[in-house]
Amino acid sequence: MNAAFESKLSGELEALRNAGTYKRLRHLTTPMASQVHMEEAGDVLVLSSNNYLGLADDPGVIEAGVAALRKYGAGTASVRFICGTFDIHRELESELTRVFGFGGALTYVSCWNANTGLIPTLAVEGTAILSDELNHASIIDGCRLATQAQRLRYKHGDMADLQAQLAALPHEMTKFIVTDGVFSMEGDLAKLPEIVELAERYNAVTIVDDSHGTGVTGRTGRGTIEHYGLEGRIDILTSTLGKALGGAAGGFVCGSANVIDTLIQRSRPQLFSNALPCTVAGSALAALHALEGRPELVATLRENTRWFRERLREIGYRPLDGEAAIIPIIVGGTSFAIAMSERLLGQGLFVTGFGYPVVPEGTARIRVQMSAALQRPQLERALEIFERVGRELGLLATA
Repeated sequence: MNAAFESKLSGELEALRNAGTYKRLRHLTTPMASQVHMEEAGDVLVLSSNNYLGLADDPGVIEAGVAALRKYGAGTASVRFICGTFDIHRELESELTRVFGFGGALTYVSCWNANTGLIPTLAVEGTAILSDELNHASIIDGCRLATQAQRLRYKHGDMADLQAQLAALPHEMTKFIVTDGVFSMEGDLAKLPEIVELAERYNAVTIVDDSHGTGVTGRTGRGTIEHYGLEGRIDILTSTLGKALGGAAGGFVCGSANVIDTLIQRSRPQLFSNALPCTVAGSALAALHALEGRPELVATLRENTRWFRERLREIGYRPLDGEAAIIPIIVGGTSFAIAMSERLLGQGLFVTGFGYPVVPEGTARIRVQMSAALQRPQLERALEIFERVGRELGLLATA
């Protein structure tokens, strides 16, 4: 063991503890649901999960995964082009193609792998990437891996800045505009109609990561592209199977048949890592069918989100506006946000505080994430805890 290296790490971790920004893992002993049992806090309500449609512990989703586990075994044992592709991967990718309306689809073990496999594969020498400055870390890392492309960032949601940067590039150059559909820390939606208009004017390819929009936004929950009525006008979609669609794991890319075939040939996470476990593919298929067959889940999610945001305002909070199922509450400093989340947890409410470097300094927040699984009495209880803790910490006026 290198003592000097270990001492350096120890000192850095101690500095995080002293600053009040050290992250502690919580240990759950039950399935992810609206209420869980946590070793450190007992039974708590969950308002910090990506389980938007409540499908993580849905019996049908679970059984589909178990059936796939029994049929195909625990692992895929190698990469797809070496030892073969299971037919359940083909079935899932066919359903993703149909549901989201593209020419083809390809699954990955996570959306992180999808983004870092997609962007550097397509953004090669002689191309340019224009990425929203608040894009998810997986997009940022995907852009970093595209070392031969020209890499540019535009101000968050600033279409004038995006247009100026597009106009400065040669028209014939292949340009990729990359954006989140729903920005996970803000809860706001990308300005996709304006982005599409600029892409069509300046010869650009559009890439949308809709991980927090899939199953949440759009008339039928098909995401931000559907929300804006832009079906057929976005070039490439990436998203996750690990949030609204069952919450297990996995990600995917949807695009033209040529895009998908190019990824099969050249995408490094596809070529050099195992395929999505078949049990996850099975549960994701069931979740896709639930999204189509149970529209009440999306309706309940939207009503819960609307109602909870309004009630937060009534008790004195100022949550950010948005059309997604994310309700951020800005509280100031990072250590304060973490301390507040600890206080909430101590009273039975699991909701996470986020600060720098996830969000800019001074904009640390408590991020509420809504779920269709949350019942009205549970939401009332959560509001009571929010109001009590807010008054204790001086965020709300005392009566």
